[in-house]
Parts: sequence; C-alpha cells; structure tokens
Amino acid sequence: MGGPLKDVPVEDELIPVGRLSGAWGVGGAVKVFSYTDPPEQIFEYQPWRTDGSPGLLRVLGWRRQGPRLVAEIEQIPTREDAERLAGLNLSVPRSALPRPPDGRYYWRDLIGLEVENREGRPLGRVRELLDAGVHDVLVIDRPGPGVDHLVPFVRGRFVDSVDLKTGRIVVDWQPEWTDAE
Repeated sequence: MGGPLKDVPVEDELIPVGRLSGAWGVGGAVKVFSYTDPPEQIFEYQPWRTDGSPGLLRVLGWRRQGPRLVAEIEQIPTREDAERLAGLNLSVPRSALPRPPDGRYYWRDLIGLEVENREGRPLGRVRELLDAGVHDVLVIDRPGPGVDHLVPFVRGRFVDSVDLKTGRIVVDWQPEWTDAE
C-alpha cells in the first residue's frame, strides 16, 4: 500500500484504489481489479495515477464482463500494451475520494494505528488489512518475535473502538492469541 508522500498535503496523499490485472480480448482492453466497495466505484475516481509508466491513465469506457471489470484506457491502445502494464497499481489523490460517513474508514486510515486490548495491553500496529470475504481482518505487527495478530474487523464483537485522532484501536483480543496456536 502507498504511504504518505514527503512534503505532500494529506488531502493529496495517493490512495490505492486498484490494479491492472491483465489484457482482455484482442484489442487494448484491460482487466481491472478494484479495491473499492462496490467495485464499479473505481471508475468514479479519475484519472488514475500509476506506480510506473505511463503515470496517468484516463478511462475511455468500461463494462462488467461476468465477474470482471474491463476498461478501455486512452494510454493502452494494443493488447501488447495491456499485457505489459499488468500488475500496475492504481491510485488517486485522497482529495478525489468522498469523506467516509461517521463510523466508516478507508483502509489506508487504519494502517499504522496502535492496537491495544480492553485491558490496555499493547498488541502492536496495524500493518495491513485483508479482505477475508465475510469480514475484513486487521494484520497487526506484534512487538518483538512472534506471529502477527490477525483480528477480525468486526465492530461490537472484536473491535470496540477506532479513534483516528489518537491513532488507537481497542479490541477484544489477548496478546497470547495468535493464528499459529
């Protein structure tokens, strides 16, 4: 995931929204893997910035093709171009995204927050979130040696509170609980 850029205002921080996942068909169409919910929402945030050449991508049109999202992109005229750009990450400035409603968060906002349990015992920092289908999972770097904590991001069951201002998440979890046990 992209992090804050040095000397860039927070509202212009690049937020990952998806990636190109390969060519589609015989022309220059590309498969798009979206991180947005719903997935089609990725097309509302334009232009996309890439983590490599060509830099900016402008979508000319898109469609759902079965379970996939397929896009025609101005800078990708041929199948060979589409194949070459597979795996390219797509981001937009934070200022292009709507403000999340109260009690909702962008995954990026949770990365780096300190996590402690109800007793105030530190569990570590959020390194990433995983989409586990039914619910998201916090991956928490455990201080010192050991296996990372994998805590289901289920409010009211495992997650008691998220405070972006203080940079803290309180969970119903014990330090000795790991996925390896």
